[in-house]
Amino acid sequence: MEVTNGFIRSRFLDDKACVETLVAAIKALADSGQSPTRSVHFHVSNYEEVGHGASVGIPGEVEELITVDMAVVGEGQESDEYHTTLCIKDSGGPYHEGLNKKMRALAEKHGIPYKTDVYPFYGSDGEAFWRAGGDVALALIGPGIDASHNYERAHMDGLVATMNWILAYLLSN
Repeated sequence: MEVTNGFIRSRFLDDKACVETLVAAIKALADSGQSPTRSVHFHVSNYEEVGHGASVGIPGEVEELITVDMAVVGEGQESDEYHTTLCIKDSGGPYHEGLNKKMRALAEKHGIPYKTDVYPFYGSDGEAFWRAGGDVALALIGPGIDASHNYERAHMDGLVATMNWILAYLLSN
């Protein structure tokens, strides 16, 4: 891994970076003595890249599922490395409108820099859960990452924004 001028470069950065945003949010809560406002389960899938991701393993009482995965940076996309991104639609169709509105409101309330984007050739772990019959409100957020499935690049600003969005969600009603 290389770090230069706030940019991080590494192989398989998307999954590592997204897990790190979750770990950083959990640590920030613990360090501040705060707790999430609801029961929270963290699920890290080993199978995201092959399409069955979170198709199993999500507890039955879950009503909202926030999937954290990279936001593709490239031609025709709105995402960039300096922001976190809310994916509103991908190859499986649109994500939950109500939860997307909630996530946008949280970002705006807390000054979290974000973009919205559509990924017509992408599917998420959360979408795999939907296809397996899961009935939850689903949103997808994540840091902008360039050169997907190569020697990838992200910026600390996008990672921090993603972590802050996760924290805002965990502390929201």
